[in-house]
Amino acid sequence: MTYAQWLQDFEIEAERREQREDPHWARGARLHPDVAKSIQRFQVGEAGDGANLIAKAGSGDYLAAVKLFVAEEQNHARMLAELLAAAGVPTIGAHWSDTVFVRLRRALGLRLELMVLLIAEVVALRYYRALRDGGGAPLLTEVAARILADEERHVPFHCHRLRGEFPKAVRALVFGAWRVLLLGVTITVAADHGRALRQLGVGRREFTVDVLAAFDAALARLQ
Repeated sequence: MTYAQWLQDFEIEAERREQREDPHWARGARLHPDVAKSIQRFQVGEAGDGANLIAKAGSGDYLAAVKLFVAEEQNHARMLAELLAAAGVPTIGAHWSDTVFVRLRRALGLRLELMVLLIAEVVALRYYRALRDGGGAPLLTEVAARILADEERHVPFHCHRLRGEFPKAVRALVFGAWRVLLLGVTITVAADHGRALRQLGVGRREFTVDVLAAFDAALARLQ
């Protein structure tokens, strides 16, 4: 796909989202306390304004697509906040994991930001799948399914931008270091959200293995 095609994809999705009714928040949701705490933390991570990424995105179709990507992420944050409200749970203002991710992403240029962002997206794939399949509450299932569908598009979008960024001479070294960072992040997430994952029927080891497999599939797109 070209960036023009990616832009069209995001525009089609934005129009579809505009026409689609929101989940029926008034029906409420019962969330296990551990799951609710976990969602609070992910909601913070989805709530960024994306200004730093947008500033690095250059111009043209890629910039326009990035802006729509950021809008989708912000919609995720909105839906998670509505989900928490439907369950009678407040949002939180910050969490240390999001602070670390933001500082790491902003450390250098666009390439590093996208590399760190891709880690977050791959972790999110497995997390929202766990929420969709193991949450139980219909409202939680619906929200997680909608977010997961977006994340499944976001990973190849970022892979498309990163393809060709790593010369063969350094690819093995870069990918190896990238995997080490991913593993550290995944283990941290699995530990931090372990109780929630257990309630969702996913063990820490299973979560970690699945994220690593998804990451390897993403790296295969960069070859």
